[in-house]
Amino acid sequence: MKVNIIQQDILWGDPESNLRHLDGLLDGAPRADLHVLPEMFTTGFATLDGATVEKEPSAGLAWMQRKAAQLDTALAGSIALEIPGGKCVNRFYFVRPDGSFDHYDKRHLFGYGGEGERFAAGERRIIVEWRGVRFLLAVCYDLRFPVWLRNRNDYDAIIFVANWPDVRRFAWDTLVRARAIENACYVLAANRVGTDPTCNYDGGTALIGPYGETLACAPDGQEGFAGGEIDLQHLAEYHAKFPVLEDADGFRLQ
Repeated sequence: MKVNIIQQDILWGDPESNLRHLDGLLDGAPRADLHVLPEMFTTGFATLDGATVEKEPSAGLAWMQRKAAQLDTALAGSIALEIPGGKCVNRFYFVRPDGSFDHYDKRHLFGYGGEGERFAAGERRIIVEWRGVRFLLAVCYDLRFPVWLRNRNDYDAIIFVANWPDVRRFAWDTLVRARAIENACYVLAANRVGTDPTCNYDGGTALIGPYGETLACAPDGQEGFAGGEIDLQHLAEYHAKFPVLEDADGFRLQ
């Protein structure tokens, strides 16, 4: 499967401009079966009081459905969405060309950045299958919690979408590789560039292989793409040669 991970500069609180800009980025991107966008790609990290969030029906989701159909691809990325009751969720959509979609609401909210004050945590771990590849969906701060992400032989790759600031870039680079190595899987890691009212972002968008090797990466500090391939035969050969998942601890999360 060909994948393309997009490193985007997100305009703060301006969904219309961000979607218009993404139209151009995707139209110029390499062809792929899956395109991955960063966290909160329509608004930026909208945890501050008064920061722009989307409301249902989501314009961002409608755009994803239209673009997925146009390009015959799947699109993945998260949107800050207000839900009934006044709370918001950080909702990761995985959208197929026929308009169908699955979603995952971010489980681990970034308390240090105030996310838990405005947003509600998700409760369900979500795996989606697309063109034969099984993907675990995860958002930003989830990266720091390996128990939630443990591979139970039920996925082939993790997709992380993030607004991960430059001051913690070393942690990002280290953890995306650690999650690939410990789960014997591919990792698709989409981070943003640019600035918002509180942070600077310098990227680190990459496709990581099951040995922890970097298969593709976007240039630091600027918009770009990390494109590559998920090779299920290679993954199966790796698992047969080194069946590390068979020796994992037996705990379970619901």
